[in-house]
Amino acid sequence: MQDVLHQLALGFVHLTTPVNALALAVGLVVGMLVAVLPGLTLVMGVVLALPFTYGMGITESIVLLTAMYLSGTYGGAFTSILFRIPGEPLDVPLLWDGYPMARQGQPAKALGWVLLAALAGGLITAVSAVALAVPFAKFALRFDAPEYFAIVLFGLSGVVALSGGSLAKGVISLCVGLLLATVGVDDTYGADRFTFGIPILKDGIEYLTVMVGAYGLGEVLTRMEQGFVTPAMESDRKVETRLPRWREIRPLRGTVLRSSLIGVICGIVPGAGATVGSFVAYGVEAQYGARRNKLGTGIPEGIVAPQLASTATVGGHMVPLLALGIPGSGATAVILGAFLLHGVQPGPQIFQTSGDMVYTIFASMFAAVIGMCLLGYFAIKPLIWVLRLPEAATSAFVALFCFVGAYSARNSLTDLWMIVIFGVVGYLFERYRFPIAPMVLGCILGPVAENSFMTSMIAYQNDWTIFFTRPISGVVMAFTVLALAWPLYRHVRGVLRARHAAPRIGGLGPEAKP
Repeated sequence: MQDVLHQLALGFVHLTTPVNALALAVGLVVGMLVAVLPGLTLVMGVVLALPFTYGMGITESIVLLTAMYLSGTYGGAFTSILFRIPGEPLDVPLLWDGYPMARQGQPAKALGWVLLAALAGGLITAVSAVALAVPFAKFALRFDAPEYFAIVLFGLSGVVALSGGSLAKGVISLCVGLLLATVGVDDTYGADRFTFGIPILKDGIEYLTVMVGAYGLGEVLTRMEQGFVTPAMESDRKVETRLPRWREIRPLRGTVLRSSLIGVICGIVPGAGATVGSFVAYGVEAQYGARRNKLGTGIPEGIVAPQLASTATVGGHMVPLLALGIPGSGATAVILGAFLLHGVQPGPQIFQTSGDMVYTIFASMFAAVIGMCLLGYFAIKPLIWVLRLPEAATSAFVALFCFVGAYSARNSLTDLWMIVIFGVVGYLFERYRFPIAPMVLGCILGPVAENSFMTSMIAYQNDWTIFFTRPISGVVMAFTVLALAWPLYRHVRGVLRARHAAPRIGGLGPEAKP
């Protein structure tokens, strides 16, 4: 414990260097702006920032993206409470009590409650990341190639949660991502795969172009088809924040404890994330809260629970990312991409090889929590002002950042064409309601899974049962099967119930009259 605190103190010292401090400040401001603007998702903002980290050091890159990730879970609360416009899906539960409180003439009080929840959730997420990452890493030191393959496969099973309601479409999107990851020269045997004699495909398809094109340019094309229908916001309402008093906070201790636990757990579980944590925390409060009958009328519990849980998921996500190299959400998948861009593979060894970097990231999480709360308190008026920008103008800036960022990564025109291609792919995915996140997950984790699988096959004489006979990998594979089988079971059960109910419903028709 003393060693952890000592390393964390050194992390704060490293964070005070100008480049790290600047990265932290820029990340907080950009993450807040992205969350405030409707239509710009948190994942899209982190993706657009990723190419610009190519010329930066690894530490400041991760500090920048983590600060964006953390502040992005808070910024969308402003538009949800003041204008009934959720900046992110995770902000939807804030509409149910935050907006009613604002409509009752208490917008400053509602903003104060959400600021307090973000502060509590942020501190909890930073503490949980520091407390859980090292034990996770020590446990992961027991892993060999079969265990890594099982863990990556379990991470890919997060497609269930990222599928947006359709498991079939989620699996198809994941398979497209895995297929894109195989394009190029095979690392083991040196054979060309799916290059079709095209020289530019021999180097493979950069997951950076897939992410930026599908998320960024694809969203711009979708908005263009819709005619940029989202109007610019105008509001003459006085915008300020008033913090609640201690006697108002004290009765919410149970809400804080429940939502904190839910947020950390949803962060650790692959595929759950801030949106799931936000909805689950609100649902638990509706079932077990002391004032559950008043939820939806504008009470503090309905604001604190979802905001605290969504912010608390960030630390939970960072634990498997750093200790195992497995992203638990779309944003952490992009952060994993930043690690790989700089030649760093997260995993249990990272605490020995790059301990200074890891604890600087942890220190930046504490600083980011304080920074985003100060930013939200003092800079709320200019943050809300950006809502006056027309949607066409923000979309133009998004497209510009897509092309500039992609070109600056490798100075290659090929990447620009790839951006266009995957922008069209992202547009088609959105139009036909295929989730993009599984495709991105497949592009990033596909090569890791393939390398672990091939290493296992070579080391264990092509014995595929090794994934099930070794204790740790066997348990993880069992969880993976359950994660994939449970939604299928629920779907089949729903279909059977519907078929059994059909004859009874039909029997109530006119032909059933005596």
